[in-house]
Amino acid sequence: MATASSPGPATGYPVDQARDSLLLVEDDPELAALSAEVLGEVYRVDGAATGEAALDLALRRHYDLMVVDRRLPGMDGVELVRAVRRAHVTTPVLLLTALGSVAQRVEGLDSGANDYLVKPFDFEELLARLRALRRGFTAVGRRVQVGDWLFTPNNETIYSPIGERVALTAAESALLGLLSRSPEHVFSREEILSAVFERDDSPGTVDTYVHYLRKKTCHSMVETVRFRGYRLGQPD
Repeated sequence: MATASSPGPATGYPVDQARDSLLLVEDDPELAALSAEVLGEVYRVDGAATGEAALDLALRRHYDLMVVDRRLPGMDGVELVRAVRRAHVTTPVLLLTALGSVAQRVEGLDSGANDYLVKPFDFEELLARLRALRRGFTAVGRRVQVGDWLFTPNNETIYSPIGERVALTAAESALLGLLSRSPEHVFSREEILSAVFERDDSPGTVDTYVHYLRKKTCHSMVETVRFRGYRLGQPD
């Protein structure tokens, strides 16, 4: 079991309704509870104790980061990461491992993990590595190809296939950014509402902004999945 020490309240890291979501996959109840408490100072944390439960969550919900213990009952961490990547979920993954050999670390990274941390670890290092992963993922996402369209989230702008510049509102850009981060994932209205809009908004707000985004770009920019919600489309 990792002997991780808690740094206490994560002062210096702003926490608000728009904070990133994180899936923590750890089967040790004591470490899972401590990790969730510390990470919860910075992130919205969901927990899973098995690879199977984590995979179900990862395919049904959007997460900005995943922290996965390598040694899990049933489906282990490496198998979980491979399954997530086969499903085209691009969420950055940090793999926790007590296995310190180079070959074992390489196997974890080759499975699709973005980083690893060897147990025992310090929570300050874990938080720093997660911040670095998030920064790197955001940097990559500054230019996102959506079909023949080019989306630049930081500028809240999308360019048509013929190079026409289309300005988006903050909400439209946040909506498209959410969908483009996990292009194969079907987002329920509730997920989109929680991640993009205000707490008091109704699910109908999601439909309204999908309409706005389609009107500014093209209808196929966002695909409707009947009875489930929306996902990124494949626009020409």
